[in-house]
Amino acid sequence: MKRAVLWCSLFSVTLWLFSCRTQLHHHINKGQYYEVDASIIADSSIINYYAPYKAKLEAEMNRVVGYANDHVTRNRNAPESLMGNFFADGLLWKGRLLDPEVQASFATKDGIRADINAGDITVGNIFEIMPFENVVSILTLRGVDMLRLADYMVKTGGQPVSGIKLIIENGKIKEFLVQGKPIDPNAHYKLVTYDYLANGGDYIKFFDSPIAREDYTQLLRETLMEYVLDLKKQGKHVKSQLDGRVQIIK
Repeated sequence: MKRAVLWCSLFSVTLWLFSCRTQLHHHINKGQYYEVDASIIADSSIINYYAPYKAKLEAEMNRVVGYANDHVTRNRNAPESLMGNFFADGLLWKGRLLDPEVQASFATKDGIRADINAGDITVGNIFEIMPFENVVSILTLRGVDMLRLADYMVKTGGQPVSGIKLIIENGKIKEFLVQGKPIDPNAHYKLVTYDYLANGGDYIKFFDSPIAREDYTQLLRETLMEYVLDLKKQGKHVKSQLDGRVQIIK
């Protein structure tokens, strides 16, 4: 008897689901579709409403904050790149302003989303480089965690850093220096990065147990903008170079 009741219940549910699917399918077939193309006439009232905001936004995005002598390029297949070095140097510059004890900076290749073309650098260019709402983070790490960072760089073929020198030979660490000195596993180091990576983004695990962590309200792209503006105030242009901070010897 119980089995019969169960089968009846299952049969009822099946009929109900089938009915719902049939009704849903029938409703979709009755839908009306509109093609969005150039034949649609723009609503002038809407255009007039947003036009002032659009003009203001474009003016800000086109504002020049600096100048690049040459094309500053990314290269995800190389241990270091012009863009990666510029990015990491700007991050270290800001980290030291926030905390003079900061010794190094760390970013990832995938986090840098655009090059800098030769010529004027605009606010819009900086947004293209870093479109995300990431903020600056300063971590106090143990020497052993810095070595884990180096291992990650070995496995991923190098990442953007500043204040660090890493030489990789035959898939192993040959030399790893912070501010020109070998890592002391028992020492503490201050490193500046951004919250996405500090939270474990890009499969990063070596930031999982910092001695201390400080997140700032400073957006990463604001940091890059300030760095370029500071160079401009000094009468300097953005001029990145490959300096061997990350090397792979096969």
